[in-house]
Amino acid sequence: MSKHAVIVDYIRTPFTKAFDPGNDSGKRGALAHIRPDDMVAELIAGLMERNAQVNPKDIETVLTGCAFPEAEQGFNVARIALMKAKLPDSVGGVTMNRFCGSSMHAIHDAAAHIAAGAGDVFLCTGVESMSRIPMGGWTPLPNPSLIARRPEAYVSMGLTAENVANKFKISRTAQDAFALASHRKAEAARLAGNFRHEIVPLFHAPHIRMDDNLRADSTVEMLAKLKPAFKAAGSVTAATSSPITDGASAVLVVSEDYAKAHGLKPMAKIIGFSGSGCAPEIMGMGPVEASRKALARAGITVRDLDVIELNEAFAAQALACIGQLQLDPAKVNRDGGAIALGHPLGASGARITGKAAQILQREEGRFALATMCIGGGQGVATVLERYVP
Repeated sequence: MSKHAVIVDYIRTPFTKAFDPGNDSGKRGALAHIRPDDMVAELIAGLMERNAQVNPKDIETVLTGCAFPEAEQGFNVARIALMKAKLPDSVGGVTMNRFCGSSMHAIHDAAAHIAAGAGDVFLCTGVESMSRIPMGGWTPLPNPSLIARRPEAYVSMGLTAENVANKFKISRTAQDAFALASHRKAEAARLAGNFRHEIVPLFHAPHIRMDDNLRADSTVEMLAKLKPAFKAAGSVTAATSSPITDGASAVLVVSEDYAKAHGLKPMAKIIGFSGSGCAPEIMGMGPVEASRKALARAGITVRDLDVIELNEAFAAQALACIGQLQLDPAKVNRDGGAIALGHPLGASGARITGKAAQILQREEGRFALATMCIGGGQGVATVLERYVP
């Protein structure tokens, strides 16, 4: 009996710019009118339609990652969404919050359940409507005693990127070049049809079929003219930061035995995962220790990797992590990353893990790493092996 967890399928909504009340051009907020629970419900329905061999009654739990689970993302959005998607009442729903790593943590939780023999089928989803629930939530209440002792626990994400740029000597020029490369890779992937199978138009917005953060016409000269966004004498700009975004993603995770018994065709096997903490003021470095732990648990090294998905919260942190882990830049984010595609917080972990599995199959590689930093000073990582029947 195999208790390995495998990734069978991955889909997501288009990732679109969040509503900006200061912008009346009509070009932002394409998904702002859609409730986040509706986004998750439609992805659940989409996964079930694409994988009709899965009996809905076999689903153990829908796991939904969300960084700010309140308002329309509250009420245990996982359970609300699965009911909206008309799954049986026997299916459980859990909403989990590990900030940006929430939906990757959902995949880890599913893999752990499968390894323990506590279920065979899990829908791992993630969502963030940054138009409808602001960054930090509606009523952030920092702990006064913690602020007095460790004020860096609540430092803004932009300033952590500046800290990383300073600590690891990441130049403004390097950041601009990295951001531009992300857009160019994403545009090339779009033209090649690499997003066609993963992006599912929503019933509530059938005309929205593409990500809208891509700036394929950007140039180094254009980026160089932008002012620092978080610190007057800093180097991090809006263009070298992931944009505030709305969107959802979903990954079907099942046991290897279930996949074989039901004629499913997995993309990848989950062979290692981890979570790790780091100093909050350089939270962008979270992927370093998390990746090292996950790779060690999988019994491989960085040199064995064929595919790497590193969430681009900021160009500075991505470059610093690439340097510290000695990753091959040619293997990182081949279809572009969050700087170009967007970063709906709770949805990004499932996106990059599903994308890693997808590219692993497409390129016929063997091993992949998906990893990301987390606000407050954490990192998560997942190691995959291409599934070969």
